[in-house]
Amino acid sequence: MSTRPGSPPPGLPPPAERGATVIPERVVARIAARAARTAQSRRAAIPPDRSGPAAPSASAAVRTGSVRLHLAMDLPYPTDIPHVCERIQHDVAERVTQLTGLEVGEVTLTVRRLLTVADASQGRVR
Repeated sequence: MSTRPGSPPPGLPPPAERGATVIPERVVARIAARAARTAQSRRAAIPPDRSGPAAPSASAAVRTGSVRLHLAMDLPYPTDIPHVCERIQHDVAERVTQLTGLEVGEVTLTVRRLLTVADASQGRVR
């Protein structure tokens, strides 16, 4: 017995009736944190391999196919804070949507601290 390509095997319900893929909030938050680290490096010139307290953090609230994200990160000083934050928010929202299929309804970003060139090279603020 042969089936057409793309059609479900005999005995299986159509894909829409089989269920849904659920991505836990902590997984979405980890994806957002990784995307924020990449965006921080690209938009704010902070090395992406930073770990510890200076690394971006993220939390996510997933509701019916959409997600709200909250990011916290450090930015270099001086910088155009509103512009850089807007670009990072856009980059993170785009990447999370691309990887999860969830619609990103909101991305809030908290700047934890501003780092001078000396602080960024040392990895901490004194």
